[in-house]
Amino acid sequence: MQVETLRWRDGRLELIDQRRLPLEFEYVACEDAAQTACAIRDMVVRGAPAIGCTAAYGVALEALRHAGDSRAQFDTALEQAFKVLEASRPTAVNLFWAVARMRQCHGRTRGDLTPMAAAALLALAQQMQSDDIEICRAIGRHGTPLIAEGARIMTHCNAGALATAGHGTALGVIRSARDAGKRISVIANETRPYLQGARLTAWEMVQENIPVTLITDNMAGHLMQRGRIDLIVVGADRIAANGDTANKIGTYTLAVLAERHHIPFYVAAPLSTIDLAVADGSAIPIEERDPAEVTGFRGVRWAPEGVGVANPAFDVTPAQLITGIVTEKGVIGRPDTNKIRGLFGA
Repeated sequence: MQVETLRWRDGRLELIDQRRLPLEFEYVACEDAAQTACAIRDMVVRGAPAIGCTAAYGVALEALRHAGDSRAQFDTALEQAFKVLEASRPTAVNLFWAVARMRQCHGRTRGDLTPMAAAALLALAQQMQSDDIEICRAIGRHGTPLIAEGARIMTHCNAGALATAGHGTALGVIRSARDAGKRISVIANETRPYLQGARLTAWEMVQENIPVTLITDNMAGHLMQRGRIDLIVVGADRIAANGDTANKIGTYTLAVLAERHHIPFYVAAPLSTIDLAVADGSAIPIEERDPAEVTGFRGVRWAPEGVGVANPAFDVTPAQLITGIVTEKGVIGRPDTNKIRGLFGA
């Protein structure tokens, strides 16, 4: 099944509303930067690569809205769009990477008429979307040799087609291994509190006819202890220059358990998720989300009124616990600063 997480239709951006999956499948439309930022913040769209592509389109939408304005008005509107989108979510570095690329494009077109500048920004957003699909397929090709015949693969959160422009990172490796003829199965962690594993990863695997078993997060150690997990593959929202990796909350726990049980632990992510400006994981900002995501779900409250809530959306896995990072340029085994910088120089 080809999943179009985001698509450009009739001059507007359409996004699969991932809050409604798997019970409902529908697209929501964004017509300006503010609506796009709201869709990112409210998790209509999520996953670092998908957020980056969405933000690029948010800039393009604003450019097209103001394509008939004076150059000064156009530039002012674009600067506001950059700021609104950058403020939507703090952890996924692909957001800032994409906005920076759109800023650069905007700078190169300052001498052009505003309709030409807007067209250039839209073309770049569309190129970033198509590039992301090809990058994910390359990640899948590099990751496939890591998957043995009959492998039982655990994953956390959703790093599939829904988290990217298509194909996926962690699930892209799994898809590519299946497409290479390998018999595999997936263990999907529920991923509390927002249930991206139960709602999204499980849905994607069912659509693909890849055998999948859903477990709650606190069952992972039990299955590892019983020898029922062969390797773990997860995605990433930001990777520091030394290989420390921020991913959905609970990933660090899995990495510690994997180390204890001698299970390979891989991170699959594009180079755009690596932030060379951040030396290590201690400098990665961790988003704290709405307490309502912990106290209940979809209008059903299970926690008492007045209880205190902590809801960090991500944790950081130290590079020492990571067997390898799978990128579009290859696999970095036992990542460190030198290896990661060398990959960028390749």
